[in-house]
Amino acid sequence: MLESLPVRSNPAACSVEPAVRWVENHETHSASWLSANGTPPPTDVLVVDDRLNADAALRSAAAGTALLWRGDFHGANQLLNALDRRIERSVRGSATDFHAYRRRQTRRARILGGVLVPLDADLSVPLRRAPDVRRACRHAYGEASGPAVVSLRELRGVTSAYEWRRKGVAVRALGARIHPHYGVFAPVRDEYVDLVARAPLPSTRLAFDIGTGSGVLAAVLAQRGMESIVATDDDPRALACARENLDRLGYGDRVELRRTDLYPPGRAPLVVCNPPWLPAKPRSPLDHAVYDPGSRVLRAVLDRMAKHLTADGEGWLVLSDLAERLGLRAPGQVPALFGSAGLRVLDRLDTRPRHPRAHDPNDPLHAARVGEITSLWRLAPD
Repeated sequence: MLESLPVRSNPAACSVEPAVRWVENHETHSASWLSANGTPPPTDVLVVDDRLNADAALRSAAAGTALLWRGDFHGANQLLNALDRRIERSVRGSATDFHAYRRRQTRRARILGGVLVPLDADLSVPLRRAPDVRRACRHAYGEASGPAVVSLRELRGVTSAYEWRRKGVAVRALGARIHPHYGVFAPVRDEYVDLVARAPLPSTRLAFDIGTGSGVLAAVLAQRGMESIVATDDDPRALACARENLDRLGYGDRVELRRTDLYPPGRAPLVVCNPPWLPAKPRSPLDHAVYDPGSRVLRAVLDRMAKHLTADGEGWLVLSDLAERLGLRAPGQVPALFGSAGLRVLDRLDTRPRHPRAHDPNDPLHAARVGEITSLWRLAPD
């Protein structure tokens, strides 16, 4: 039921919210700026409506002028779609280079993020034919303190994420659904979950789940009979999400959740970690689940793993080789990190991706994705 979903507390409520300002009818107006991904408020805002055509909108948005929409809500959606099509047409050739691909995506996000819509104090959209987004916004932003402005592109993401949370993501290995919260990585690529579900357990006494996120791997371990699990994350949203999922699945009494940077104190017979896969710079909070600049998280996990394993314990590292296929990490670098961390390889389980992008020839990174292998490395202290 929609009403049963808890509302996220708003971290901005404890501080001064950033504001967006604009001139309308010769008067200066302001409202709170809502951005869950930390995008700063625009400094140049133009009030527009359905009379604005897409070409003029593209010129303004590309030049850094944000467009505060006062027309029909469906018109705003149509404008955003038209801008997206024009951006795609303006690109010549295919960005097969990862860095060129990310630059293109960043420019696209900047331009599309410049279409803004207002929110009233109750988080409703005061535009004709606007949908009811109040519950979705409360789950992403918390309660509002007054009128606000939000990027339409982000608002789409907020409402889409709310539907994921409400309906859940089917996880084959669990035979159940995980309900991701806004800003928490959703386990839509469940082939890596299958690896954790089929690797032989060294013990059923205790496991550490490092960077638990939605709690999906802790749930799989509990389903397999793990008696006690300590699941960690440094994001309070992730911990709240994991708690809700684990309690719903009936595993909450076996999983202790801790907010910490990687490892909890002590040692365990099993340590499981699915770190960010790509050594590149994150550009939003959600990016941290995918991008790991300089492989800092990967190195920290491995360098500290032996100290948190029992003498006969195992560390399970779940990692894709997409970084190697994109030229972001040298072949053989990951096994070399094992050796420098005092770890040896006991076994390796592999799987191929099943998600749609891996089989989409129009994806700019298709050549790398089509050959991608995700591995569960079973590691032990030397």
